[in-house]
Amino acid sequence: MSSVTDRTRGFPDGFLWGTASAAHQVEGDNRNCDWWEFEQEPGRIANGDSSAVANDHYHRYREDFALLRELNQNAHRLSIEWSRIEPSQGEFDAHQIRHYRDVLGDLREQGIQPMVTLHHFTSPSWFTSKGGWSANDSAHAFLPFVHRVVDQLGDLVGLWCTINEPNLYAANAWITGEFPPGRKGDLAAM
Repeated sequence: MSSVTDRTRGFPDGFLWGTASAAHQVEGDNRNCDWWEFEQEPGRIANGDSSAVANDHYHRYREDFALLRELNQNAHRLSIEWSRIEPSQGEFDAHQIRHYRDVLGDLREQGIQPMVTLHHFTSPSWFTSKGGWSANDSAHAFLPFVHRVVDQLGDLVGLWCTINEPNLYAANAWITGEFPPGRKGDLAAM
């Protein structure tokens, strides 16, 4: 009988080793979303901190991805910031789409497989002003962004995540009040 120490341990071929990020948490200068507005309310964020600069991944993504490569990572989950792509309802920013094409292209050039998250805790200001995810037509308002991103960036993406941690998002946004819209005790969210 073999013991556990006698067996070879390893990960299967094709196993994805990687990291994850969220656009608002790393890019900086994302002022057209609910999190930016939430951060401006006194007492909402510890020490009054702000994501204004974050770590400037928006401009330094090439350096960041080179570090991932040095760490022998072969996958990275990132989000596409909805408020950058669709700053006003129905209006899409071609410059921002090109930016994300460059970001995804650089990941692939580094030999890192991108996994794209379409919603990672942030929503455009225009969306939240119409009720955000509490509005009956919220999914329909989200669809044009999804279609545009998949159409314009899908050739560079093999793995998709629609909404990052929806249970955590709902609990923190509508029960604990720690995420926008900052409601507390609204169990209807669950």
